[in-house]
Amino acid sequence: MPTDSESHKCIEVLLVAVPETAGSALYGMIDVLNATGNVWQSLARSGTPSKPFRVRIVSTEARSFRCGNGIPVMPDYTVSDAPQPRILILPEIWLDPDDDLRGRYPTLMAWIRRVYRRGAALYSACSGAVMLAETGLLDGCPATSHWGYRDLFRCNYPKVQFRPEPNLVFAEPTGRIVTAGGTTSWHDLALHIISRYVGAGEALSIAKVYLLKWHDQGQLPYAPLIRNLPHGDSVVRECEQLLRGCFRDGTALQQVVASARIPERTLKRRFRAATGSTLIEYIQGLRVEEARRLLEGGDLPIDEIAAAVGYEDNSFFRRLFKRLTGLTPGQYRRLFRPVIEGLPVARPD
Repeated sequence: MPTDSESHKCIEVLLVAVPETAGSALYGMIDVLNATGNVWQSLARSGTPSKPFRVRIVSTEARSFRCGNGIPVMPDYTVSDAPQPRILILPEIWLDPDDDLRGRYPTLMAWIRRVYRRGAALYSACSGAVMLAETGLLDGCPATSHWGYRDLFRCNYPKVQFRPEPNLVFAEPTGRIVTAGGTTSWHDLALHIISRYVGAGEALSIAKVYLLKWHDQGQLPYAPLIRNLPHGDSVVRECEQLLRGCFRDGTALQQVVASARIPERTLKRRFRAATGSTLIEYIQGLRVEEARRLLEGGDLPIDEIAAAVGYEDNSFFRRLFKRLTGLTPGQYRRLFRPVIEGLPVARPD
């Protein structure tokens, strides 16, 4: 803990906590930022320890409460008595993609807008971007969040230019609003904050201590290519079911059009309206999903995988795979195979 004489030198950091907040992201960020400037110095016996950040929790009420999965939270401030932060962080919240945050916490949203106008930099991790979108500060700006919230943003916050691919997105050129992507994106966000306010060397030291990895490949390798959106179009549902069985066939599109028994133009319009994808995109998604499964679980050569999922043109398959996943097939295999092979397997007694 910094002494009173040191506190004024620290960068004031506030993290927003509400009952929907994910405790792992909240306390993980607090732990890493509080360790900045001192944990590496202690472990490596190198340099003079410091505390560059003063990290506190702010909420709508002063009383303690339990956030996601029953994790206790004791706020340091409420929005009515909190100091003006230099950095305000909105961690991940537990929010179903079909849930609606609109209208919740109006006092908190007004406070976030106020501290931003007074000069604070805003950072969100994962679904914390939904809360940030609710303030209106992301309107007209690019932003990211977990890929699973793509349709939530499309429906509830259409003014936000949602980008599910990157791990970090700057909403404006000065970097005063930054959104981070997936569930563990708070790792990337913490490293970015440390690098920006303390230095790249300290960010690297923290990465070494906590075994944090920069997710430079973004979110595309992790996101499913087929979105199972709920809809009431029975014709489209039948087409989806048929495609799951015949997507490897070169005549898959023709089979679906023939089975639908409605004009092709009408089918394509209804399919896109119901699923968010064109028929061709849906077939490509099914094929690349199958290719990912084969890359993760076997040693089949990439050219044979291309043929197995329906592509005779290997170069086209490789280009399509890179476009949809952000990685080449070889890079994808190298990224995910160690996860499968490294998992411990329980042995019978």
